[in-house]
Amino acid sequence: MQTADSASPSQTEAHTKVPTRIPHPQGFDSHHPPAQPLIDACVHCGFCLTTCPSYRVLGTEMDSPRGRIYLMDALNKGEVPLSPAAVEHFDSCLGCLACTTACPSGVQYDQLIAAVRPQVQRQHSRSHFQRLLRGLIFSLFPYPDRIRLLLAPLALYQGLGLSKLVQRTGLLQRLSPNLAAMEALLPTVTPQSFQDNLPEVVPAQGQQRYRVGMVLGCVQRVFFSGVNEATARVLAANGCEVVIPKAQGCCSALPAHQGESEQAANLARHMIDTFEAAAVDYVIINAAGCGHTLKEYGHILQDDPEYRDRAHAFSARVRDAQEFLATVGLTAPLHALTPEPLTLVYQDACHLLHGQKISLQPRQLLKQIPLVQLREPLDAALCCGSAGVYNMLQPEVAEELGQMKATNLVSTGAAAIASPNPGCALQIQRHLRRQGQDIPLFHPLELLDKSLRGVGLGE
Repeated sequence: MQTADSASPSQTEAHTKVPTRIPHPQGFDSHHPPAQPLIDACVHCGFCLTTCPSYRVLGTEMDSPRGRIYLMDALNKGEVPLSPAAVEHFDSCLGCLACTTACPSGVQYDQLIAAVRPQVQRQHSRSHFQRLLRGLIFSLFPYPDRIRLLLAPLALYQGLGLSKLVQRTGLLQRLSPNLAAMEALLPTVTPQSFQDNLPEVVPAQGQQRYRVGMVLGCVQRVFFSGVNEATARVLAANGCEVVIPKAQGCCSALPAHQGESEQAANLARHMIDTFEAAAVDYVIINAAGCGHTLKEYGHILQDDPEYRDRAHAFSARVRDAQEFLATVGLTAPLHALTPEPLTLVYQDACHLLHGQKISLQPRQLLKQIPLVQLREPLDAALCCGSAGVYNMLQPEVAEELGQMKATNLVSTGAAAIASPNPGCALQIQRHLRRQGQDIPLFHPLELLDKSLRGVGLGE
């Protein structure tokens, strides 16, 4: 089977043809513009304003969900052009979906902004630097094999202390805040980063209850392999045969969230093909942003008659790892992580909390670990500023949000942080370091794994 990295040109062309688009001289083109009934559902009450992270930082109406919906309405009616100024307001949106949770009228802002992103990508001409930056991001991060080609020089760069030197001088920040943000977020290269360390099948321990497939992710597969290993062990310990197809690629979250529709669709098709062949009961994912996208394949492939129904069937089998374990129940015994009570603070990832409506399940699982006490941070539902690649594309806004999130987590006095998304983990760890804090951060599945194996936090 081909990998997502090596799809043939003919295969790509066969699936990526879209209807002829006639750009409107003023507003959106005719290919899936934001639906007017969804726009009309907004009564402009303003409940979304305090929940919106970009509005919190920028303080301007047009950088709020309500303001963007006004703008979408005007663009739909051809009253204003899709100008650079309009694009800036759409680009400032993190896509955290907090407004969908807060809206008393049930406005489906998630569908609206998802329709706008491809419109911007098709019709707006970005600067040469922005095109290069986005080209780098979308040609690199969704492909683990490509990331691994850069690991050796990156390890040398980090090992020689050049990363700390670059950050200390501030030179890169002055040259390009985008590149400086990207450099500051670089995870540490470890020996485990260079290869996949899991077999294709991890047998269930004891009586098999389910056969599940596990999505490895892209950045997570390379830099957070320990999270994947912990997830596989926890699933196996609780009666799951875990199938990990080597041919799997990217879930398509990064391109999908930025309007790169054709790339997202191609990656989604490959994922569907791979897990259909695996014949599993459920598809398990341990990264919040990836999980939200996997559940949206019906939308991503809505124009593909060959894959549309298969996409809906695939998404129906997708479960976040914490969602799945909380539903089927833990059968393996858990042990205390420390001899004394351990205070944890759980960080809600936006695409888990607002996108998938998963909040109680992670907390329920963590509370089952003996001696664990959970604390809740202020502004728990406020985005940390990661938002996929937002912290690289909009570093100024992301910087302020990251500082807020780190401060609120530290203020709980918790001894450790549980975060269910690799992007959030990188963002929070960066800002903890900037505040001089040395609080360890774990994925909830890592904590469950340590508890199952009876080892301490540092093991």
